[in-house]
Amino acid sequence: LYRATHRLLLLGAGESGKSTIVKQMRILHVNGFSDKERREKIEDIKKNIRDAILLAGDGVAAALLRLGIVLAVLAPGDPRQIRMSYLLVFLQLAKLKHNVSQNDESAAATPSPASCRKTSRYTHLICLGSPGAKSGEDDAKSQKRRSDAITRQLQKDEQLYRATHRLLLLGAGESGKSTIVKQMRILHVNGFSDKERREKIEDIKKNIRDAILTITGAMSTLTPPIPLEKPENKARVDYIQDVASQPDFDYPAEFYEHTEELWKDQGVQRTYDRSNEYQLIDCAKYFLDQVHMIKRPDYTPTEQDILRCRVLTSGIFETQFVVDKVNFHMFDVGGQRDERRKWIQCFNDVTAIIFVTACSSYNMVLREDPTQNRLRESLDLFKSIWNNRWLRTISVILFLNKQDLLAEKVMAGKSRLEDYFAEFARYQTPPDALPDTRDQPEVARAKYFIRDEFLRISTASGDGKHYCYPHFTCAVDTENIKRVFNDCRDIIQRMHLRQYELL
Repeated sequence: LYRATHRLLLLGAGESGKSTIVKQMRILHVNGFSDKERREKIEDIKKNIRDAILLAGDGVAAALLRLGIVLAVLAPGDPRQIRMSYLLVFLQLAKLKHNVSQNDESAAATPSPASCRKTSRYTHLICLGSPGAKSGEDDAKSQKRRSDAITRQLQKDEQLYRATHRLLLLGAGESGKSTIVKQMRILHVNGFSDKERREKIEDIKKNIRDAILTITGAMSTLTPPIPLEKPENKARVDYIQDVASQPDFDYPAEFYEHTEELWKDQGVQRTYDRSNEYQLIDCAKYFLDQVHMIKRPDYTPTEQDILRCRVLTSGIFETQFVVDKVNFHMFDVGGQRDERRKWIQCFNDVTAIIFVTACSSYNMVLREDPTQNRLRESLDLFKSIWNNRWLRTISVILFLNKQDLLAEKVMAGKSRLEDYFAEFARYQTPPDALPDTRDQPEVARAKYFIRDEFLRISTASGDGKHYCYPHFTCAVDTENIKRVFNDCRDIIQRMHLRQYELL
């Protein structure tokens, strides 16, 4: 049977149509798709629509509206006018206000034709013609009124668009971009509802499972391997590796018991201390310390739990908020290498880029490339953005993030910065530095060294068309982010005025 089977391997670049070929084989030779499978696809189709509209952006919508104005003055009987209905329906979709975050990925609304009829009455006057309209002078007046209505709406939309500050969050994976977005929701969008908090429980449980799976799995792969302090815990490790690793795992009480006991084992603790040698999420210790609370049936995540929870960002998510009557739109995008090709679609007409880097990653390597240091990857990425010809007039606010974890690593002394960046051995803290009074001298020296590595890139061009504004941040500290964002608002306002040549 094996020798008689033809095995075909589908290869090709992303979005070349490989999966569509597989679907065609199912349609042609495997009885197609069941009713259940068709229903399950509805959410994916809705997400396709939402992503298309988000990526189209206001610029495309405005262009379509301008095209619509031309079509609107055609004679009512002209068959080309039918196209106007499609353009205006698309425009209504494009103008829908999305407040999407990675915590509510599937909640974007898809409007029905009825909702379009209710929200834009003049749209259908244009699409279908005014009932009973007379030819000649009356028809010309009717067309003029419709054209004026569109012009007024376009002017209103343009004013709103120009008054909005659009901020694009960029940075390598796991640098803290999505945590910044969560902080904006806490500070400016009434935080998270009870429903959203409950929905986060599964993600938090998954963080715990991933953490204990990764740590216990690394015990045997590190060089030299690390044994358990208590040999009787071997059965607990076997349970975690064999049972808890299953995709449909439902987190029974015994899982939490095994996890708590293993986390107390000194062998597991020593493996955690060497987590820079393998890939472990930053929130591992935080949630493993909280297992006794999270396992309770009445557990509700706190704001800090939500901030710490790690969920991979895939795609583009927009969060809207208002600060002192000023509209902000913040765009969060995935930072992994395979997500970066989507960034260019967000570059159009942004007010400022907020580049986020994890300073604590100086002794870590990428998940997608174990030969590349994470901090050097971040520096290379910053350089490519800074020198991008499409971004030469957009200034960058640099968030030097994870200062708390950087301080912990420097003070622990187990991973020296100079072992990964030889130039640090000769570096001296600049005399104009203003370190936090709580910082130890070595911590201050490390944080300013990393800052100056980025500033060296930004000052190399010397064109004076855009600037870099560095800030030390801890994304899980709400007060820190509140203070830093308030400091940045004047900078963002100046960028906005310069964007429209008002400064």
